[in-house]
Amino acid sequence: MQPEDAKNEAKKISDWIIDIRRELHKYPELMYEEVKTSALVRRELDKLGIQYHSPIAETGVLASIGNGKGPCVALRADMDALPIHEETDVPFRSKVDGKMHACGHDCHTAMLLGAARILKSKENDFNGTIKFLFQPAEEGGAGGKLMRDEGALENPDVERIFGLHVWPQMPTGQIGSREGTFLAATSFLDLTIKGVGGHAAVPHLTKDPVLTSAQIITNLQSIISRELDPLDSGVVSISAIHAGQAANVIPSEVKILGTIRSLTMEGLKKLQRRVKEICESVAKAHGCKAIIDYPGNDYPPTVNDGEMWQFAKNIGSEMLGKENVSELDAVMGGEDFAYYTEKVKGCFVVLGMNNPDIDATYSVHHPMFKADEDALHIGTALHTMFALQSLKELST
Repeated sequence: MQPEDAKNEAKKISDWIIDIRRELHKYPELMYEEVKTSALVRRELDKLGIQYHSPIAETGVLASIGNGKGPCVALRADMDALPIHEETDVPFRSKVDGKMHACGHDCHTAMLLGAARILKSKENDFNGTIKFLFQPAEEGGAGGKLMRDEGALENPDVERIFGLHVWPQMPTGQIGSREGTFLAATSFLDLTIKGVGGHAAVPHLTKDPVLTSAQIITNLQSIISRELDPLDSGVVSISAIHAGQAANVIPSEVKILGTIRSLTMEGLKKLQRRVKEICESVAKAHGCKAIIDYPGNDYPPTVNDGEMWQFAKNIGSEMLGKENVSELDAVMGGEDFAYYTEKVKGCFVVLGMNNPDIDATYSVHHPMFKADEDALHIGTALHTMFALQSLKELST
């Protein structure tokens, strides 16, 4: 099968892929809660006659096809949604208040099911094994790490792995990525400033955690502007502040949330150390106490193997035209696909979804995010060719 053939076959089942995506979109589930999502995936795999192991990583599904005698490649899609209330006007908008597929994981799951359908029909034409990783908890839960730790890359051992992500920053019909570090190492920040509350009319009798928090937030930005090499990349972003309920009361504590990012794990650890030092020092200077935690998992950077990006780029160029395949700069977003590429060769590719005609211009993690569904069959075709061409190369 050639890339153009894969694209044509995927186009024939485009309506089926879109229907699955819309069903998933209506019922978003957060990390490790993907019960209905997992059931839908298993339902479709059963219809296709594809064997799978479930549960894995709590709510994940690991499917496979092939004869098990040759090389093994893997394709991955994440399944979880975000705690965002959807504001779009699409007829299949989320039916669950406060939850939304705002990062396109419904698209990823539907595209991979599309690839599974095509590849199952070609099962007698290739030698080897293709694994389909339907993974939970990408959004902070490190589901990729759990899938990996529970053996998703073993028995048989995966030699290559590929992942796709919808990308509103690129027009529909284009793809992009880069060799080396593509996405950042990431960490969450949970900070509590404890002081002494009291009446706002007598601030001298308090130890004001609000003022202290303001000083801390301002000082944290000096890490990036004055301590980080201007040629390096790093992020310290405060994204949520919760304190008090009354205009005339100074609260006793302030809770702050944020994120820290770097293109290396070493850089991430350095930023974490400096954030902790600044928070504790500034709080002490104001008579308060800072309690700092980095909850969850520190995601490693997503690093693309150079050979695998060239491989993906060649397939994309044949399928979409060289002019529609872009070398991108590194992005400070994070991805737990990184846990797979720590162990095997792989490549993470982004798929353009920007289409102003349907208002598909908002970034991921936005309540108005829309995906251009005309791109879904392209993702299915890319997955299909990544697998088939990899098996062909690895078998020679």
